[in-house]
Order: sequence, then C-alpha cells, then structure tokens
Amino acid sequence: MLLPGSIVFAALMGFAIQRGATCTVAAVDEVVNQRRAQRLGSLAEAALWVGLGALLLRHAGWQVPLPMGHEAGWRTVLGGVLLGGGAYVNRACVFGAIARWSNGEWAYVATPLGFFVGCWLFLRVLASMAAPVSPQMAPALALPGWAVVLLVVVLVVRVSVGGLRAWSRTSCETSTRSIFQRARHMAAALWRPAPATIVIGLSFLAMMLMAGPWAYTELLSEWAAGMARETWMRALLAAALFGGAALGGWRAGKWTWHLRGRVPASLWLRCLLGGAFMGLGSLLIPGGNDGLILVGMPLLWPYAWLAFGSMCLTIAGLMACQKLTQ
Repeated sequence: MLLPGSIVFAALMGFAIQRGATCTVAAVDEVVNQRRAQRLGSLAEAALWVGLGALLLRHAGWQVPLPMGHEAGWRTVLGGVLLGGGAYVNRACVFGAIARWSNGEWAYVATPLGFFVGCWLFLRVLASMAAPVSPQMAPALALPGWAVVLLVVVLVVRVSVGGLRAWSRTSCETSTRSIFQRARHMAAALWRPAPATIVIGLSFLAMMLMAGPWAYTELLSEWAAGMARETWMRALLAAALFGGAALGGWRAGKWTWHLRGRVPASLWLRCLLGGAFMGLGSLLIPGGNDGLILVGMPLLWPYAWLAFGSMCLTIAGLMACQKLTQ
C-alpha cells in the first residue's frame, strides 16, 4: 500500500464530496422535484471514469485489484430498499452524510455510528441471508476493445466540451480580469456538483491502485465483523477522507467551533436510525452506495446496478408519498 499517496487522494475525495454536496438523496430529489438528472448523471459518470480507468490501466499492464461480485436477486432488491429507506430517513446517503457533517450539521456524526450498528446487527442476526459470491469475472472485463475506445472518445469529448463551456462562461463573467484571475475563477468552478463528482471518481481510481478498492462503509462493516484487515491503515484513509471534507467546510466558511444551541435529540436519533438501516441494507446487497457507485457499477456487476436502482426508486417513492400527505 502506498500510504502517503492514498492519504492525499482520500483527503481530495473528502474535499470534493463536501464542496460538490455529493449525495444520492439530493440527486433523486433533483429528478423528482426539478425534473433534472444532472446530479444523478454525474454519479453515473463518476462510475464510468472509475471503470474505464481501471480497464485502461489493466490493458497497459498495471495490476489493478478488482473485488469479486455477488449474485443478483431478491436480497439485492431488499438491500437496495433498506439502503434507500435509510438514506431517506437520514436525509442523506453515506456520501451526503459526510458533506452535511462537514457543513457543521453535527447530528450527522451519528450516521457512521448507526451504519456500524446496522452492520453489527446483521452479522449477528441475519448473516445467513448474505448474498452468495458470483463465480464469474467482472462483466466489464469482457467488453470488446471497440467499446472501450468508444467510451474513451465519449469522455474526451465530454471533458473538452465541458472545459470550453466553463472557460467561455468564466471569460464572460471575468472579461476585465487577468488570465490568472480567470484561471482561478475556473478552478473554483471545479467544485460544482458535476465536476466535483468526477474528481471523486478519479481520486477513488488513484486510491484503488495504491490501496485497493476502498470505501469507508466497508471499513465500518469490517469493524462490525471484528476482522478488519490492515485496520490502522484503512482507518487513516477514513480519517483523511473526513479531514478533507472538514477542510472543504472550513474553507467555505461553514465550520463553527461552538454549538449554536443544542442539537435536538430527534435529529441524532434520525441519523442513527437512518445509518442503521443503511448498514443493514449494505450487508444484504452487499455494498454501501459508495461501494456500489465506485466499485460495483464501474465493473458492470448487475447486482450493483440493481441495488442502486432499487435504492433510488425507494427514495423517489418515499418522496412522492411525503408530497401526497402534505
């Protein structure tokens, strides 16, 4: 494990999560209430960057560690429903909990704790329901060469067009400023939701090379099982992830070092309960939405896409029910 580099990219990933306000709940809310899918598309694009990057690196001779997949079935759907229900109760997925905690919403400290509790309960009560491991290799490895080339072209065009639009918009907004000021303004635009999500994907890809496929929810589930491997190293990566998010919140002026009044107990309970539901769902699938988006979906595992789809539909359904009852 290349620890120093992994820590840097983990911190960058946390910073991007905070600045981009990355969250599956926010993405689904955008679809339901604004009839737009920009955030959801960005999450899918992040998965594409990770998957395509891993394939290109393997073709170039790099040893990219890829995890085994799992069978898709009723467990996958039920796990996705629990994951979505937990995220809805929590009002943020595991990504969004980081973003909201780093914005000074202190109740979201309870979300990882709840996730741990949910994993602990599953392993001691429902362990026999765990999905079996798939004997097949990752479907992404079977993609023909022309498909990989086509995806590369699509991403190159996407980045080029996006970069030109951002530069044009920046030039119009800062026409009287120097080129260095324009570049600085454009760099600030990097932390908008769409590009920030891409930064998350690329940071994760770099961490995959250095430390293997890694997600902080995976660390919590391993702690719950009492069998975490390289625990202290992975804990350092988790600390760097949260530290990067905290830095993003501080730079944005959203950190307060004192509580402005007490946080209601109901908020702590909501985040704890939401985290617990997400923990249960993540082991039933298995995989939290961070692992699904950044590991399972890029490798085109059907269970990952089915679980994430079930999660999104559950969140959308609960939002629709809430609107009907208002």
